[in-house]
Amino acid sequence: MTPTEGRPSPVRQLRLVIEAEDYEAALSFYRDVLGLPEQAAYSNGEDARVAILDAGRATLEIVNAAQKEFIDEVEVGRQVAPKIRVAFEVDDAQAATDELVSGGATQVAPPTLTPWRSINARLDAPAGLHITVFQETLRSSPASTSTSHGGSASGTSGRAAG
Repeated sequence: MTPTEGRPSPVRQLRLVIEAEDYEAALSFYRDVLGLPEQAAYSNGEDARVAILDAGRATLEIVNAAQKEFIDEVEVGRQVAPKIRVAFEVDDAQAATDELVSGGATQVAPPTLTPWRSINARLDAPAGLHITVFQETLRSSPASTSTSHGGSASGTSGRAAG
């Protein structure tokens, strides 16, 4: 048992802030193509703009270099991911991949069944993000999510990011 297991997180929200050169294209891709609902949007009345999109449950997944390399090898067949990769759990990895590609993403690797029994695809998306869409084929219980075993998108099971 880890020191924090069973305790609620003191952090209420994980917010990933992404600077996009083409704000409109990035907003359209993540909101309209990926389908992340817009929670709020703000402007300073001039050029400064922000939209906050609901990406569901968030986790922060920490991996060492060897695990990152292993995940890249399994999902893509070569090293491609930068130090930060954003993963989205979806119901259908193939349908999501097709939709994201038609909406402006570049497929890096097609949906692939991983040793962790998830189907993962890699894409390069607007705003310079390298993303994974993953579909869990097995649902794990909350108790089993604390055991890292290679995971669906990045090294653990039962998470929304990786």
